[in-house]
Amino acid sequence: MVHLAMMRPSSQVQIRPLQFDQDILHDLRQFVPENDQAEYAMLKIDHLAIACTSLTEGVAALEQALSLTLSPGGEHPHMGTHNRLLSLGPDEYLEVIAINPDAPGPDQPRWFDLDNFNGAPRLTNWICGTTDLDAAVFSAPRGTGKPWDLARGDLAWRMAIPKDGKLPFQNGFPALIQWKGSAHPAPRLMDQGIRLRHLTIAHPQAAELTAALAGMISDPRIEIIQADAFAMSATLDTPGGTKTI
Repeated sequence: MVHLAMMRPSSQVQIRPLQFDQDILHDLRQFVPENDQAEYAMLKIDHLAIACTSLTEGVAALEQALSLTLSPGGEHPHMGTHNRLLSLGPDEYLEVIAINPDAPGPDQPRWFDLDNFNGAPRLTNWICGTTDLDAAVFSAPRGTGKPWDLARGDLAWRMAIPKDGKLPFQNGFPALIQWKGSAHPAPRLMDQGIRLRHLTIAHPQAAELTAALAGMISDPRIEIIQADAFAMSATLDTPGGTKTI
């Protein structure tokens, strides 16, 4: 497995939280038929996130592992983070993300539990897209987060951000995102022939995680396996052969 997030991105992200009581929504979930929840909350893989303590370190590690150059990313001032991006095709991408040492911290823990990240750069999160974020959050486990509005240039999206920065199942459950309109980062990135072949999520509660995702996503590339500790890996098809990160 490749151990893998300081070029300074130029664009800024504006974030505004939307307020509603998620606990009340989850209490109401019991009255919604399971089939209806699945119908309105189907997900698909949007992107993967590699966390690191330094963006320079993470970018260098991934570029060396895959023998390529990452595309520019952006800054997230309300989360105090920044990233660089890699195309995984016309609909998916990978981000290398780290705390921005030149930005102030947010009023809450950072997304992807970055405040507690340490060690070598590694794949820590997967992010799934939906056409109805409120319905997806409604169907997801408690702690998936509250929707926030975000925008950068002509890109606009909503994302569920946990108030403690930690996604359910030790970050094994995906972060949820809804893009507004047709604009999406993936087709704008330089396509270097990298594609996601397989995503493996190892977890001590594999059965429970599988049950939580049931009816929400159907993708043969995803495999959830039983393990003593949480870990995530992605197998990529690259021009230089199949590689695992």
